[in-house]
Amino acid sequence: MFGFSLTKLVVLVVAILAVWYGFKYVSRLQYMREERARMRDEINRRESVGRAVDAEDMAACSSCKAYVPVKGARNCGRPDCPY
Repeated sequence: MFGFSLTKLVVLVVAILAVWYGFKYVSRLQYMREERARMRDEINRRESVGRAVDAEDMAACSSCKAYVPVKGARNCGRPDCPY
């Protein structure tokens, strides 16, 4: 009943190998997904660095109350506009 036979040992070895290689395959798939996500994040980070816009200092116009850039401000058309 519980005797060792060549057939039982071969089936046992095949089952162990199938589980072993199954885990290796699943872990390799997970590694590849993580690597793809890491590469995608790196590409997105590089692209976002190129799209960065410099900020400008703004000041409120005393006559029209609109915010205008401190450097290069233009007259808004009102006679009392300081720019």
